[in-house]
Amino acid sequence: MGRDKALVPLAGRPLLAHVLDRLDPQVDRVLISANGDPTRFVAFGCPVIPDASPPGSPDARPQGPLSGILAALTHAAAQGATHLVSTPVDTPFLPGDLVPQLLLAAEASPHGLALACDPTGDHPATAVWPVALIPALTAFLQTGEARVTRFADARQAARARFPDPRAFVNLNTPEDLAQAEALAKAAP
Repeated sequence: MGRDKALVPLAGRPLLAHVLDRLDPQVDRVLISANGDPTRFVAFGCPVIPDASPPGSPDARPQGPLSGILAALTHAAAQGATHLVSTPVDTPFLPGDLVPQLLLAAEASPHGLALACDPTGDHPATAVWPVALIPALTAFLQTGEARVTRFADARQAARARFPDPRAFVNLNTPEDLAQAEALAKAAP
């Protein structure tokens, strides 16, 4: 959209504020995974964690969303957390039972990993990640691979099924934002 998505306004508030409203009641703490100047998020009161580049990775640069997950998992583990929930900043209509449903689904995975899905398919950036996956994720990124679904499938991730695809709508274009404005106005 030509600007920092987290700060794009929806219904008069930044997208990040909508996501925080959905996650705050479901988790103990929230952190923001973002590169660049962290001061742009000061008003939200959350730690900002830049992407990690795993030691020994082929190009020594962050490798997309999994680099952010690795950094967040490492931070969460240092804080004593056992799990991390990830979600994109451009999904302002997340379900109110997202975290409990992800944790419930994760019980069916041998590695405790679960992705959100709906009738349209998987939403791999919306997931619950046990911190115990740090070594496996580090090794995966060191191979040069960076696809979330490839890692998740290799770890036999379970799927938490949600019936409403609007819950995971990504806002990638001005048209998506206009549709989200209509949804936000129609919401109770």
